[in-house]
Amino acid sequence: MSNVPACPQCSLENTYPDGDNFVCADCAYEWPMAADAAEDEAQDAVVRDANGNVLANGDAVVLIKDLKVKGSSITLKVGTKVKSIRLVGGDHEVDCKMDAGNFMLKAAFLRKV
Repeated sequence: MSNVPACPQCSLENTYPDGDNFVCADCAYEWPMAADAAEDEAQDAVVRDANGNVLANGDAVVLIKDLKVKGSSITLKVGTKVKSIRLVGGDHEVDCKMDAGNFMLKAAFLRKV
């Protein structure tokens, strides 16, 4: 049997591929096939720090470079320790809370402690 997924709207399995989309015959909902591939890649994505160590939610990290905050006069100093990071998707992979506020940082400027 083929690997056609169940409908995300009505959860019935009466679906079929049609060009670049999947179509549900019961509720007529259509969704793109490419979104399934993108979701699989996002789940398999591994975030690594500047030294190549794998980062996970809740890790503690240290800044390896002074970072200027856009639109502000704040500078995050090298050696600042950040506890309990959270990994998110997108260009800036790490969401963290510091004394200066909440920031989204790139993992390339962090080192795992």
